[in-house]
Amino acid sequence: MERFKMIASGYGLFIRHNKILLLRRCNTSYMDGFYGLPAGHIEDNETLTQGMLRELQEETGVSLTKNDIELVHIMHRKSNDIRMDFFYTVKQWVDEPKNTEPNKCDDFAWFPLDNLPHNTVPYIKTAIAHVQSHLMYSEYGWEQL
Repeated sequence: MERFKMIASGYGLFIRHNKILLLRRCNTSYMDGFYGLPAGHIEDNETLTQGMLRELQEETGVSLTKNDIELVHIMHRKSNDIRMDFFYTVKQWVDEPKNTEPNKCDDFAWFPLDNLPHNTVPYIKTAIAHVQSHLMYSEYGWEQL
């Protein structure tokens, strides 16, 4: 019997002047047309921190170090599979974030934290609210399936 494996993903929260950077998904086959965060799967043989820094570089063009990010929320999420989602705030950055994956993102904009787009990915909207409430851990989707 094969041992159960969970998918780990990292998400970056760029926040400034009470606004958050969101990306509208396209051509991804998951929640296209909805806004999410710069994010991605952690790959084999990389730490969570390394994966998060790599994904932020790939999706925003911003080079960061481990001292520039801080883990602020963990979500144990059930959808079609089971995932561990790790949310990091980006504490500081030099370069202006830009859309470096226009084939996967057709809008890249700052939105007020208290007025997120109606078409924000639901678990992302929940995670952002938990980060604002300083809640470190949550579970999402277990009661819904």
